[in-house]
Amino acid sequence: MASSSARHGSPSRGRSTSPRPTSSPLEDSSIIDSLPDTRHIQNFGRKVTATAGALIGAEGVTQHYQNALGELHRELRRPVLQRSVFSFAQTTPRDLVRSRISVPEIQHRALAYLPDELLHNIPEDNNSYSLFEGFQASLPEEEGVKASHGKGKHNARGQRLIGAGIEEDDPNLPPSMAKLKNQKSSMSRRLDMMGVRKHMCAAEIHEIDNKIANLNTMRKMVLDRLAGMEIEESELEQDILEVENKMEDLQEELDDAAALAPKSPDSPIAASSDAGADDFMSESIYQKLPSPKSKRRRVMRRISMPILHEHLEPGSKIKELPAHTDAITALDFDAPWGTLVTAALDDTVRVWDLNAGRCIGLLEGHLSSVRCLQVEESIVATGSMDASIRLWDLSKAEYAPLDNRINKDGGDDEDDGLTFENSEDAPPPPPPTIMQDCPMFSLESHVDEVTALHFRGDTLVSGSADKTLRQWDLVKGRCVQTLDVLWAAAQATATSTTDSGPWRQTGRVPDASADFVGALQVFDAALACGTADGMVRLWDLRSGQVHRSLVGHTGPVTALQFDDVHLVTGSVDRSIRIWDLRTGSIYDAYAYDNPVTSVMFDARRIVAAAGEDVVKVYDKTDGRHWNCGPGVGVDEDAGVLSTIERVRIKDGYMVEGRKNGMVGVWSC
Repeated sequence: MASSSARHGSPSRGRSTSPRPTSSPLEDSSIIDSLPDTRHIQNFGRKVTATAGALIGAEGVTQHYQNALGELHRELRRPVLQRSVFSFAQTTPRDLVRSRISVPEIQHRALAYLPDELLHNIPEDNNSYSLFEGFQASLPEEEGVKASHGKGKHNARGQRLIGAGIEEDDPNLPPSMAKLKNQKSSMSRRLDMMGVRKHMCAAEIHEIDNKIANLNTMRKMVLDRLAGMEIEESELEQDILEVENKMEDLQEELDDAAALAPKSPDSPIAASSDAGADDFMSESIYQKLPSPKSKRRRVMRRISMPILHEHLEPGSKIKELPAHTDAITALDFDAPWGTLVTAALDDTVRVWDLNAGRCIGLLEGHLSSVRCLQVEESIVATGSMDASIRLWDLSKAEYAPLDNRINKDGGDDEDDGLTFENSEDAPPPPPPTIMQDCPMFSLESHVDEVTALHFRGDTLVSGSADKTLRQWDLVKGRCVQTLDVLWAAAQATATSTTDSGPWRQTGRVPDASADFVGALQVFDAALACGTADGMVRLWDLRSGQVHRSLVGHTGPVTALQFDDVHLVTGSVDRSIRIWDLRTGSIYDAYAYDNPVTSVMFDARRIVAAAGEDVVKVYDKTDGRHWNCGPGVGVDEDAGVLSTIERVRIKDGYMVEGRKNGMVGVWSC
C-alpha cells in the first residue's frame, strides 16, 4: 500500500523542515501518527483516491494518476503541512477575517455598518434642496458673498465651485453691463440661499415641535404619576391616623379594664363594692354599658406638603365645591391642599379638607353672618355682624362616626322638619366632624358689625362699623387699645396744610354704602388700615397714632396687604395701587372695569376679584395681565356663571368664592 510505504519510508523521504531540528523525522512521523486527527486525513485521502479512480478510468493515465496520488500522500505526511491543517481547523472566523483584512479596513467597515433597524427608519427626504446647497446656505454671509463675486481662474478651486452658478463674462459686453450681470447673478444666488435657509428653519421648527410634543406627553405621564403618589400619600396618612385612633381606643379599654379589675378581698373598697354590687346590678350588665367617653376620632392633619399644583399649567382648575347656598362673604386657607374655612350670607361657617374636597365641620356660635375671617395653622378667627370675634382651635376637632349622630328613635339630630323642593338648593349634608371642643373664647367689645380683622402671634386687630379699631391680647383674651379712626382723621385735617405734599388729606365724606373699615393688616407694632374715605393709614400701635396717610384712591378701600417693601390696596374706584412703603409714593397702579372687592398677592402674582366671573391676575415678574377662573373661554351669554366675591392665593394655589355660594380651586 502506498500509505504503508509512506509510513515506513526512508529517512530521506520523511525529512522534516520543521523549525524544531532537534527531533528526527521518524520521531515526527510517530508523533503525527499518534495524533487522533490523522485518521480523518487518511479517510479523506481514501475518499479522494476512490472518487478519482472511478472518474478517471482511462488506462493511459492510471499510472500517472497513481504517481500524483503518491506525491500527494507524501506531501500530506509532512509535519509542516500537518501543523498548518491543524491550525486552520482550530482557527475561528474572526481570526480568519483579521488575517485576510487589514486593521484600517476592519475599522472602516465597523464605522460604515448600519443595522437593519436604522435602515428601516430612514426619514423621507422632502427637502427641495441638495446637501451641497444646504452646506452653501450654512456658510457665513460674508464668505458667501465673496464666493459669489469670484473671478473664475483667479479664485481657489473651492470658490469656483461655490460660485459656479455665476455666468462667464462675455468679452464683447461693456464693463457696465458685465458688472450689472454679475450683480444680478450675485443677488439671484443670495435669493436662492435665502430660500434654502427658510426651508432649513422650517425643518428645524418641525423637529422642535415634535420634540415639544414628546416632552409634553412625557410631562403629562409624570404629572399623572405625581398625582397618584400624592393620593397614595394621603391614603397612607389616613391609615396612620386610623392606627393611632385604634391605639387610643385600646389604651382606653385597658384603662377601663384596670379600673374594673377586682380588688383584694382584704381591701375595704373591694368589700364595700362587692356588697353593693348585688343591690345595684350584675357585673356583666354593668360591663356592657357604654363608656361615658364618646368614640370619636381626631381629624387628619396633613403631614406632607403636596406639590402637584406647582407643576400644573397656570389657570388649571383643581376642584369646584358647592360650599354654600348664598354669597360667599369671607374665606381663607392655611396651606395648599390643606384646610379651608368659608363663610357666607347663609349664616354658616364651614371647614373644608382641600385634599379630599369635602366639608369636615361647622363652626357654630355666631348669631349672624361672618364678614371676615383668617386661618393661621390650626387657629381660626372670625368676625361677625353680631359685633363679636370668635377664635377656634381646629386641632381639637374630633371625628364622630355617623351612628353617633342618629337619635335612638332613628331620626337625625339635625332634622328640623324643613325640606327643599329643589335638591340643588339644599346645603351640603352635615359633616361627620364634631367641632364642639374647637371654640377658644369670644371677644365682645365692638358695638357694631366687625368688617375686618387680622392677627399675628398674640396680637389681633379688628375694625368695625362703629368706626373704631381695637387691639386685642390673645393671651389674656381682652381689648388692650381702642383707636378712633374719625378722631385720627380730624386731627390730621386740623394739622394739614396746603403744601403738605403727598400726605395732605382728601376731605372726602366716607361712602355710607361701603364698610367703614374695609381692610387691615398688623405686623408687630405696625398697622395698615383702609377706610371708606379712600385713605390708607399706617398706625403705630405703641403710640396709637397715625404715622402716615397714603392719598390716592378716590373710593372706599376694600382690600390691602403689605410686605417688607410694598403695600397693595384695592378700592371701589376700580383701581389697584402698589405703594412703596419706604417713600410713601405710588410704585405702580392699574384699573379694571368694576369695583375691586378682594386682593391678595404671593411671591409672584397679584390676584383680585373685580366684579366679574374671572379672577384678575397680574404677574409682577413680567407685568402681564391675564384671567383665571370659570369664565375663561366661556361665552358671555352662558348665564350660569357667577360673580367672584373673594379670592385668596398662597404659593400659586388659588381659592375663589362666588356670589352663588360656589368655591373654586385653581392653579395660578
